[in-house]
Amino acid sequence: MVRRLRPVGLDFVGTAPVRLVFTREMSAPPDAVFRAMAEDVPGWSEWFTGVTYARPIGDGTRREVRLKGGTRFLETIVAAEPSTVYAYRVDEASVPGVGALLEEWRLAPAGSGTRVRWSWAADGSAVFRLALKLARPGLRRAFRDSVTALDRRLSVG
Repeated sequence: MVRRLRPVGLDFVGTAPVRLVFTREMSAPPDAVFRAMAEDVPGWSEWFTGVTYARPIGDGTRREVRLKGGTRFLETIVAAEPSTVYAYRVDEASVPGVGALLEEWRLAPAGSGTRVRWSWAADGSAVFRLALKLARPGLRRAFRDSVTALDRRLSVG
Protein backbone atom coordinates (compact mmCIF):
# COMPACT_ATOMS: atom_id res chain seq x y z
CA MET A 1 0.00 0.00 0.00
CA VAL A 2 1.28 3.46 -0.91
CA ARG A 3 1.34 6.06 1.86
CA ARG A 4 1.42 9.83 1.45
CA LEU A 5 4.04 11.33 3.73
CA ARG A 6 4.05 14.68 5.47
CA PRO A 7 5.87 17.26 3.33
CA VAL A 8 8.99 18.56 5.03
CA GLY A 9 11.69 21.06 4.08
CA LEU A 10 15.45 21.01 4.32
CA ASP A 11 15.28 22.22 7.94
CA PHE A 12 13.86 18.78 8.87
CA VAL A 13 17.46 17.47 8.79
CA GLY A 14 18.04 19.33 12.06
CA THR A 15 14.67 18.74 13.74
CA ALA A 16 13.59 15.21 12.82
CA PRO A 17 12.98 12.76 15.69
CA VAL A 18 15.35 10.27 14.00
CA ARG A 19 18.54 11.48 12.32
CA LEU A 20 21.18 9.16 10.93
CA VAL A 21 24.36 10.72 9.54
CA PHE A 22 27.21 9.00 7.71
CA THR A 23 30.40 10.55 6.31
CA ARG A 24 33.02 9.29 3.91
CA GLU A 25 35.70 10.72 1.63
CA MET A 26 35.95 10.10 -2.10
CA SER A 27 38.71 10.82 -4.59
CA ALA A 28 36.27 12.32 -7.14
CA PRO A 29 35.79 16.11 -7.05
CA PRO A 30 32.53 17.61 -5.70
CA ASP A 31 31.27 18.72 -9.13
CA ALA A 32 31.52 15.17 -10.52
CA VAL A 33 29.81 13.70 -7.46
CA PHE A 34 27.01 16.26 -7.67
CA ARG A 35 26.46 15.60 -11.39
CA ALA A 36 26.22 11.85 -10.75
CA MET A 37 23.59 12.42 -8.07
CA ALA A 38 21.53 15.23 -9.57
CA GLU A 39 21.90 14.82 -13.32
CA ASP A 40 22.25 11.06 -13.78
CA VAL A 41 19.27 9.83 -11.75
CA PRO A 42 18.96 6.54 -13.75
CA GLY A 43 22.64 5.89 -12.93
CA TRP A 44 21.80 5.50 -9.21
CA SER A 45 20.93 1.85 -9.86
CA GLU A 46 24.52 1.33 -11.05
CA TRP A 47 26.19 2.50 -7.84
CA PHE A 48 23.73 2.83 -4.96
CA THR A 49 23.28 -0.41 -3.05
CA GLY A 50 19.68 -1.55 -3.08
CA VAL A 51 18.43 0.80 -5.81
CA THR A 52 17.06 -1.20 -8.73
CA TYR A 53 15.43 1.64 -10.64
CA ALA A 54 15.51 5.43 -10.55
CA ARG A 55 14.15 8.00 -12.96
CA PRO A 56 13.42 11.71 -12.99
CA ILE A 57 9.76 12.68 -13.32
CA GLY A 58 8.43 15.66 -15.27
CA ASP A 59 10.79 18.61 -15.23
CA GLY A 60 13.31 16.74 -13.05
CA THR A 61 12.17 18.13 -9.71
CA ARG A 62 10.67 14.75 -8.79
CA ARG A 63 12.00 11.20 -8.86
CA GLU A 64 10.70 7.67 -8.72
CA VAL A 65 12.98 5.19 -6.95
CA ARG A 66 12.57 1.46 -6.44
CA LEU A 67 14.61 -0.70 -4.09
CA LYS A 68 15.32 -4.40 -3.91
CA GLY A 69 12.40 -6.10 -2.24
CA GLY A 70 9.85 -3.89 -3.98
CA THR A 71 9.95 -0.71 -1.88
CA ARG A 72 8.93 2.29 -3.98
CA PHE A 73 9.36 6.01 -3.33
CA LEU A 74 8.13 9.13 -5.09
CA GLU A 75 10.39 12.00 -4.13
CA THR A 76 10.65 15.76 -4.55
CA ILE A 77 14.02 17.48 -4.84
CA VAL A 78 14.20 20.15 -2.10
CA ALA A 79 17.80 21.31 -2.68
CA ALA A 80 20.18 21.03 -5.60
CA GLU A 81 23.12 23.38 -5.19
CA PRO A 82 25.96 22.33 -7.52
CA SER A 83 28.95 20.77 -5.76
CA THR A 84 27.39 21.46 -2.35
CA VAL A 85 24.05 19.79 -1.55
CA TYR A 86 21.50 17.45 -3.07
CA ALA A 87 18.43 16.65 -0.98
CA TYR A 88 15.03 15.12 -1.52
CA ARG A 89 11.99 14.35 0.55
CA VAL A 90 9.82 11.30 0.13
CA ASP A 91 6.24 12.18 -0.80
CA GLU A 92 4.90 8.64 -1.22
CA ALA A 93 6.30 5.38 0.07
CA SER A 94 5.34 1.73 0.18
CA VAL A 95 6.79 1.48 3.70
CA PRO A 96 4.48 1.05 6.71
CA GLY A 97 4.71 3.46 9.60
CA VAL A 98 6.76 6.21 7.94
CA GLY A 99 5.39 9.72 8.42
CA ALA A 100 8.13 11.92 6.94
CA LEU A 101 11.50 11.21 5.36
CA LEU A 102 14.18 13.45 3.90
CA GLU A 103 17.67 12.54 2.69
CA GLU A 104 20.41 15.11 2.32
CA TRP A 105 23.78 14.66 0.61
CA ARG A 106 26.28 17.38 1.60
CA LEU A 107 29.48 17.67 -0.43
CA ALA A 108 32.63 19.50 0.61
CA PRO A 109 36.13 19.64 -0.86
CA ALA A 110 38.56 17.30 0.90
CA GLY A 111 42.07 17.56 -0.50
CA SER A 112 41.68 16.75 -4.20
CA GLY A 113 38.45 14.85 -3.54
CA THR A 114 35.14 15.16 -1.73
CA ARG A 115 33.83 14.62 1.78
CA VAL A 116 30.31 13.23 1.47
CA ARG A 117 27.83 13.44 4.33
CA TRP A 118 24.56 11.53 3.93
CA SER A 119 21.83 12.44 6.43
CA TRP A 120 18.55 10.64 6.95
CA ALA A 121 15.86 12.63 8.72
CA ALA A 122 12.73 10.67 9.55
CA ASP A 123 9.56 10.51 11.60
CA GLY A 124 6.85 7.92 11.91
CA SER A 125 5.33 5.41 14.23
CA ALA A 126 7.29 4.19 17.26
CA VAL A 127 7.87 0.87 15.48
CA PHE A 128 9.20 2.64 12.37
CA ARG A 129 11.53 4.88 14.42
CA LEU A 130 12.89 1.87 16.29
CA ALA A 131 13.33 -0.11 13.07
CA LEU A 132 15.25 2.77 11.49
CA LYS A 133 17.57 3.05 14.49
CA LEU A 134 18.18 -0.71 14.34
CA ALA A 135 18.88 -0.41 10.61
CA ARG A 136 21.76 2.03 11.27
CA PRO A 137 24.55 -0.56 10.73
CA GLY A 138 22.99 -1.73 7.46
CA LEU A 139 22.52 1.83 6.23
CA ARG A 140 26.11 2.64 7.20
CA ARG A 141 27.32 -0.35 5.18
CA ALA A 142 25.07 0.59 2.22
CA PHE A 143 26.45 4.15 2.32
CA ARG A 144 30.06 2.95 2.47
CA ASP A 145 29.59 0.47 -0.37
CA SER A 146 27.62 2.95 -2.48
CA VAL A 147 30.12 5.80 -2.12
CA THR A 148 32.94 3.39 -2.95
CA ALA A 149 31.07 2.18 -6.05
CA LEU A 150 30.32 5.76 -7.14
CA ASP A 151 33.97 6.76 -6.67
CA ARG A 152 35.04 3.79 -8.82
CA ARG A 153 32.44 4.67 -11.45
CA LEU A 154 33.59 8.30 -11.60
CA SER A 155 37.29 7.38 -11.83
CA VAL A 156 36.55 5.20 -14.89
CA GLY A 157 34.22 7.61 -16.68
